Amino acid sequence: MKNLKKNVLLAMFVALGVVISPILRVEGCCPMQHFINITCAVILGPGYALGCAVMIALIRMTLMGIPPLALTGAVFGAGLSGLFYRWSKEKIIFAVLGEVIGTGIIGSIVSYPVMAYLMGRSGLTLFFYVPSFLLGTFIGGTIAFFFLGVLKRSKLLYRFKENL
Repeated sequence: MKNLKKNVLLAMFVALGVVISPILRVEGCCPMQHFINITCAVILGPGYALGCAVMIALIRMTLMGIPPLALTGAVFGAGLSGLFYRWSKEKIIFAVLGEVIGTGIIGSIVSYPVMAYLMGRSGLTLFFYVPSFLLGTFIGGTIAFFFLGVLKRSKLLYRFKENL
């Protein structure tokens, strides 16, 4: 029953991520994806957050024609967000920091060869996507930080986790 609840919540995160990802989105900057990554990482953990990011990215790429940036810009941050949160003994700011480092720095740099060589985009440099990815992670991370902070203060965050 425990895994069923987690999988249902995961499916809800994926659906929500696909629906809200176009909000504030420009290529290389998708703050709502980062909000979902951090929230999922805090509530479900790093493995589920990574799976959620992959599923959202694949759906967005398939149905919305989003470039592979959806994948390279989500997976590193989602995984690190959950790991940093766990390693810090559940401090939300570290979940945000994991997303910023994972997506804003690692994901943006990994995006360069994917877009330049696999997608044939010209005029890119190694750090081309860093500013837009960092901007997206700061916006989404800030929203997630305040949202999760409210859940934590109201004890709902702990109740969610207890029921999983």
